[in-house]
Amino acid sequence: MVEVIIQLVINGLLLGGLYALLSIGLTLIFGVLEIVNFAHGEFLMVSMYLTFLLFSFFGMDPYLSLIVILPVFFLFGYAIEKIIIKPLLNDPPLNQIFATIGLGLIFSNVALLLFKADFRTVKTSYSDANLIFGNFFVSVPRLIAFAIAIALIAALLLYLKKTFTGKAIRALAQQRKAAMLMGIDVHRTYAIAFGIGIACVGAAGAVLLPLFFVFPTVGSLFSLIAFVIVILGGYNSLAGSLVAGLIIGLIEGFSGFFISPHLKEVVYFVLFIFILIFRPTGLFGKR
Repeated sequence: MVEVIIQLVINGLLLGGLYALLSIGLTLIFGVLEIVNFAHGEFLMVSMYLTFLLFSFFGMDPYLSLIVILPVFFLFGYAIEKIIIKPLLNDPPLNQIFATIGLGLIFSNVALLLFKADFRTVKTSYSDANLIFGNFFVSVPRLIAFAIAIALIAALLLYLKKTFTGKAIRALAQQRKAAMLMGIDVHRTYAIAFGIGIACVGAAGAVLLPLFFVFPTVGSLFSLIAFVIVILGGYNSLAGSLVAGLIIGLIEGFSGFFISPHLKEVVYFVLFIFILIFRPTGLFGKR
């Protein structure tokens, strides 16, 4: 039983790292722009399809495709913020919600039109490879994806802490008016923050594709997980999203084994409800 638990911990942490990358962009966008991006899952779906196309037509390895995905999705997010989000920043929250929901519906329906409802994935030479350590095994694709996810999260945290633009983003997240008085270009910084957030979810799509199928409505499944992680970690805490992602990965692994694979979502959604009731600011969030 001890060996089983250790194996579940390994699998859960590897999966949790991917979930953290998936949710950290959502946390950044909400923490800085104070907008809940309900199209977050659909951005993930678009990234997965783009990774699939790069693999199918150019033979580009899904993980290598990050060199294309990251800049493309940053520019994509930057443009979306300028065209759709910026005009709504001072509008009632309901307008912002409907705008992002509508954007997500456009993405999913265009994907349905282009790719139909077929399930697609990529198969590489190492898709079924495992590293054996005694009685334990580690999936090579999951290990690579986990390493990439942690590296990207660490790079983002370092960027926000050390660069001028990163400090400007953090200042806007803390107090918009004070940041404006200090001469920070609010709208440019908002667009950069939104672009970075979308680049993060784009990267998550690229590293998830070798492990999951992509289809037009796959975004709704992962967006629910992302929202649970953001709430658990704290609305404005990037480090909290990392810890919460690892926790959700562990919960999913243990509940899927000891309860049922079909009921694993129920467990962390029950946790989600309890967090909202007893600690709505999350583990690391501030009031």
